[in-house]
Amino acid sequence: MITVQTQDFDPHKLYEALRINAQTGAIVTFTGLVREFAGAEPLHLEHYPKMTESVLRSISDEAKKRWPLEAVTIVHRVGKLAPTEQIVFVGVGSAHRKAAFEACHYIIDLLKTQAPFWKKEGDRWVEAKASDNHAASHWSRDE
Repeated sequence: MITVQTQDFDPHKLYEALRINAQTGAIVTFTGLVREFAGAEPLHLEHYPKMTESVLRSISDEAKKRWPLEAVTIVHRVGKLAPTEQIVFVGVGSAHRKAAFEACHYIIDLLKTQAPFWKKEGDRWVEAKASDNHAASHWSRDE
């Protein structure tokens, strides 16, 4: 399941959907929150709908090629988000914990650098962080 939406999500319901539908031995989830930054102004997140979903699906498909996954869920919010609000959920189900952990880590690392989201904090657009690019580059060496 891949969804980009403005409304908040319930990570417990998303986990339960993975648990019920995947019939796996391991589920790993990640829920990202909007960080507080100077001035605590809202974050504005924009995207191109069809392009964003396509990139998220490609990231999910690649994760399924690399690890034996039974289920992948990605939910990402857009629009105006206040500090501490939930912004992203990634959940994966696999028969084995190592595959689940690695795949979840992979998905969030690539999502941070490849998904076409544009962030504006206050009145300035935010560029990708060097640390995010470095984390994502780790996975290309694993191929």
